Amino acid sequence: MDKEEKDNESMRDIEWKRKKGGEKSMYEYDEECLQVFLDRQGQLFDEPVAGTLEEAEAFLEDCMAVVVDSIQDVASYFQEEGVDVEGMSLEELEEASEVFALPSGKYLIVEG
Repeated sequence: MDKEEKDNESMRDIEWKRKKGGEKSMYEYDEECLQVFLDRQGQLFDEPVAGTLEEAEAFLEDCMAVVVDSIQDVASYFQEEGVDVEGMSLEELEEASEVFALPSGKYLIVEG
């Protein structure tokens, strides 16, 4: 699989994760993701939006937060959403308030 095919597959995965199916989100947020969001929600919001793992999960589902595999996928996601990231370094993207780096190497993107 060449780079373009991998990028296209990655974007399909992102779109799949963003869609909701019935009563339940098609993407399940794992405990690592929820805990990082709880601990660092202040980087995006002035006031806490969640106090428990359950509240964090409900909030992330409501705002259709996305988990991607790499910082390059963060850039692809923002480009797909129409955010101008041209000229931004990967480090600048990682420091964006909407981006939460996870210990596993993945990234949570929360649009506030």
